[in-house]
Amino acid sequence: MTSASQGAEHADPPLKWAGGKRWQLPHVEALWRPHAARRLMEPFCGGLAIALGLRPRAALLNDANPHLVNFYRWLASGLTLDIPLENDEKVFYCHRSRFNALLASGGERTREAASLFYYLNRTGYNGLCRFNRRGEFNVPFGRYNRICYRRDLSAYAPILEAWSFTACDFERLPVAPDDFVYADPPYDVPFTAYARGGFGWDDQVRAARWAAGHPGPVVLVNQATDRILALYESLGFTLRVLPAPRRISCNGDRRPAMEVMATRNV
Repeated sequence: MTSASQGAEHADPPLKWAGGKRWQLPHVEALWRPHAARRLMEPFCGGLAIALGLRPRAALLNDANPHLVNFYRWLASGLTLDIPLENDEKVFYCHRSRFNALLASGGERTREAASLFYYLNRTGYNGLCRFNRRGEFNVPFGRYNRICYRRDLSAYAPILEAWSFTACDFERLPVAPDDFVYADPPYDVPFTAYARGGFGWDDQVRAARWAAGHPGPVVLVNQATDRILALYESLGFTLRVLPAPRRISCNGDRRPAMEVMATRNV
């Protein structure tokens, strides 16, 4: 089966992820298809919607959040969960405390930490992943009526086992000249506590310049703010603004959020 035909078999991402990109797949897949023999390189892999949708033969998937990457590494080896999976506030805060204790004691790379990360993601408020200045996970209980948990996640292993996962700054990645880069940095919005250290405007500029310097095909996406549009245009990207399925929620504004898909060498 070719990589292009595999792309039609979209696997559901295992996590709930704020700002997930499944809705972008038809747009990205059209750009990816002529390059399907290349390695997919994602410096901000997030919820993994693009990689699971495209199903490349080879992929280098990176994220600044080491706990997310730890979960994916265990997923690639055939993860099954043996912790209590209950939509219960008391259980949630007990698991959150245990997860933070593991982070504090050097157990952040364990199977238990990966299992707890999955549970906290499914049960916490709105699928958020947020850490305080001490590096502690601090998302509150989600209060969902019903949650669908999966105890056996081993079906993901055959898909992920050929992919490489890293957790480092994007500028340190060993990018090959012919990689197909899909870059989805944290969006240009006030919330920046997704990972310890945040992601400010200087990082946005750094990421855009890094992507613009890649000689192979690049797809770069972000919130379509005026300064992001100006930055990407100044670096020679071709811009396409798309309405996202999410809504602007500040001050009661419920208009669709606008996102930009910027491309080079595709």
